[in-house]
Amino acid sequence: MRIHQLKREHPNKKSRQIGRGGKRGKTAGRGTKGQKARAGHKIRPEIRDRIKKLPKRRGYKFSVVSDKPRAVNLAAIDRRFNAGESVTPATLAERGLLRLIGKKVPAVKVLATGTVSKKLSFTGLPVSVQARKKIEAAGGSIS
Repeated sequence: MRIHQLKREHPNKKSRQIGRGGKRGKTAGRGTKGQKARAGHKIRPEIRDRIKKLPKRRGYKFSVVSDKPRAVNLAAIDRRFNAGESVTPATLAERGLLRLIGKKVPAVKVLATGTVSKKLSFTGLPVSVQARKKIEAAGGSIS
């Protein structure tokens, strides 16, 4: 046996170009008609449109929400606190009346829904006018 008598086990296969006529017929192996069948076709991905709009949506959504303080009603405070205790943003979070944002306590405002039957001292919390009246009527203090 000589070198010119050697043969490959698997002969080379020539790659066929698609969409150039010949023996491919109809869709020429592209499987469809229209824009996807054309040479150099490019369809813009839908996800790109969504990504472009994210900054707009993000700016609108979070700037509005972050400015507003969380509302806590007097009825909920009355249920969770005993007489003589002080109510602060940190104690509200401990008792489960506030959800922390990351590890920070969010801004809070005390509203007048419900009644206060105990003497409580509120520190570091903005209080509505009606809530102030109810707290002072029950003997509590606001500082």
